[in-house]
Amino acid sequence: MRASVIIALKDLSQRIRDKSAILLGLVAPLGLALIFSGIIPSDTTSFDVKVGVVDNDGGSISATFVDQVLPAIEADEIMTVTAYTDLAALESDVEAGDQNAGYVFPAGFSDGLLAGQGGTVRLIGNVDSSISTQIAKAVLDGYLAEVDAVGIAVGSALVSGAVDVDAISAAAVQTPAAVVLTDVAAASRELDVTTFFSAGMAVFFLFFTVQFGVSSLLEERFYGTLPRLLGAPISRWSIIGGKALTSFVLGLVSMIVLAVATTFMIGAEWGNPVGVGILMVCGVLSALGIMAVVAVISKTAEQAANWQSIVAVALGLLGGTFFPLSQGPRLLALFSKLTPHAWFLQGLGDLSAGSGLSSVVTPALALVAFFVVTVGAAMAFGKEVLAP
Repeated sequence: MRASVIIALKDLSQRIRDKSAILLGLVAPLGLALIFSGIIPSDTTSFDVKVGVVDNDGGSISATFVDQVLPAIEADEIMTVTAYTDLAALESDVEAGDQNAGYVFPAGFSDGLLAGQGGTVRLIGNVDSSISTQIAKAVLDGYLAEVDAVGIAVGSALVSGAVDVDAISAAAVQTPAAVVLTDVAAASRELDVTTFFSAGMAVFFLFFTVQFGVSSLLEERFYGTLPRLLGAPISRWSIIGGKALTSFVLGLVSMIVLAVATTFMIGAEWGNPVGVGILMVCGVLSALGIMAVVAVISKTAEQAANWQSIVAVALGLLGGTFFPLSQGPRLLALFSKLTPHAWFLQGLGDLSAGSGLSSVVTPALALVAFFVVTVGAAMAFGKEVLAP
């Protein structure tokens, strides 16, 4: 054990001096996390649709929309509503981008609807605010659908012989919705944008970081220092243990530093520290095992570095470190379970949503399974690595 620690300390000091571990383990993932979280902010509550309204009708139907529906939405901080008296002014502001969209109720709109003649509402949208325009349209469509429902109810009642139109209209308006949407907690949860990219970059570059230890055996052979290690009064398992310990320490330290840095710098929410620690340890072990397999089947350190980079990138992309898997095909989400990245992010997603430590049991076991299988494969194929 003492020999393994000495070997690990020697390798760690070497990686710190040449700055390679610092660059790949800290600078690169932290920089990309900052860039991605800045490009795609996670604070969706700041989204605001600016709309203007011109009510040339002044009737009951348009007044309900302007005086009741829009203020209710504005109170939820989704919209900012501005009343206009001049259509040209509204059109000018929408074109200039001062308003994202605008509603125009023509004169006689409410009377036409009440008389069964129909009516038309004009929606003006800014060409560069397509999402805001669609939101404004959805609000209007929802209100007009309710107006149509009331009209259908009143018409059906009149056909059936009813005569009190006002009473029928009031009853139709007060009738509760037949279907009500409710929130249901999902079995698994997604990380917010900031935490997703922080964790994604951390686990993506983890595979580049742990390769330094497992590949150093090939470097020892290339530089002629491996025979000296083999000739020393230490077991071969001590040499392997030292290299593995180097990878483990580099990977775990990089993950911890990134978690702390992104928490304080960009507000990432990793979740319960104990659960995060369990996932980190298991994630580092899985990465160590996979990189060890690549190293033992390579003939040179350069070849190992090339193959390990390919494996790291491929697994990172398949594991969903650059985009949420929910946005991709269903088949991609299934194949992602073949990567440690997906299990790590799944465990963090449940933790960040407030789930207990039990939520990390399955992801942690999956990560440990990767480690056990890959270390077994590395031992089976790597017998020649320590050959003199």
